[in-house]
Amino acid sequence: MLRSYAFRSLLAAFGLLLSGGLFAQTTVIDSFMYGGVYRNYRLYVPAVYHSTKAVPLVFNLHGLGSNALQQEYYGDFRPIADTADFIIALPNGTVGPSGQGWNNFGTPGSGVDDLGFISALIDTLEKKYSIDPNRIFSTGMSNGGFMSYDLACFLDGRIAAIASVSGSMIASHYAACNATHPTPVMEIHGTTDPVVSYPGNGGIVASIHIDTLVHHWVVYDHATVTPVVTQLPNTNTTDGCTVEHQVYSNGRQGSSVELYKVIGGGHAWPDAPVNTSNGNTNRDFNASWEIWRFFSQYHLNVLTGISEITPEASSWTLFPNPANEGFEIRVTSPGSINWVLRVYNALGQEVRTQQLTDENTYVSRNSLPAGMYTVQLSKGSENQVKKVVFY
Repeated sequence: MLRSYAFRSLLAAFGLLLSGGLFAQTTVIDSFMYGGVYRNYRLYVPAVYHSTKAVPLVFNLHGLGSNALQQEYYGDFRPIADTADFIIALPNGTVGPSGQGWNNFGTPGSGVDDLGFISALIDTLEKKYSIDPNRIFSTGMSNGGFMSYDLACFLDGRIAAIASVSGSMIASHYAACNATHPTPVMEIHGTTDPVVSYPGNGGIVASIHIDTLVHHWVVYDHATVTPVVTQLPNTNTTDGCTVEHQVYSNGRQGSSVELYKVIGGGHAWPDAPVNTSNGNTNRDFNASWEIWRFFSQYHLNVLTGISEITPEASSWTLFPNPANEGFEIRVTSPGSINWVLRVYNALGQEVRTQQLTDENTYVSRNSLPAGMYTVQLSKGSENQVKKVVFY
């Protein structure tokens, strides 16, 4: 199993952290029904947030055997959000079949629609907070990194960029990956990780070789195949590892791919507040700060080449997303029946047109193939755009 860290020692450490400094912020613990079960999540809203300004949303996904609270402290973005002004979403996975604690998302054979859950959670948060739909990102530890790659492949109509720490992709998901726009990717991985091994074999889970995985995204993004390589200063000589930073730049639409190759590093989040029992934890750089530095460069509408115009006077949602048989448009705005709905495929060809006749309109998939589509609502000179994925 993808054990992210030694949980007994972590729980004790987290107890000390929880009794420490308090944050001038709002922490929300909430849930909603999805797929017949209540799915719960934590949300960190910094004190600088104001509803008049649309802010980024960062998903921070925990590893198998962990949970949202532990990930909030282990891969901590809160001090960054306090100044950079973004909201952090930490969903909990579902309980495993043998009750072994918290599984993370996308576990093979789980039968859980976590892509749909994440999409529904985005819809839920967009209704409650001022979220910039062009600046939604995902990162995670171990299995949370695996799920972030799934989001890049199968929910990329909503995710601008991803970062994985000690995660990878399993072969079946790697082969089926269906990303439809240039996708900035960061991978942080230890070369002696005993859980998700760097070569892709010998660990607890079989996965793609990290160099192969990075090369896939470099080629897909049409980035420069020869990276700029920098050796990070070995500021901590007692952590048992050093760091090589590879940057593949000049990708399509300004995308790039970065690899932090932690030489001698284990299954760990660099500069986490506690050490893992699964190898060395690097102390030469802070993974959370580097991930946000990477995310802060990117906007989904730039990566897709589509500008979204969302007038304050109008509001609408599209769900489920990704969809199978079809999706529903729910409009809560003046004169909703005057809107015209158009659907375009990835080539920009119009494949569906219909007039909205009610606040709730169902759009059937019919024979449309799998892939990402653009859904546009038009009324006079006003246009609003969202993306939907059919799987």
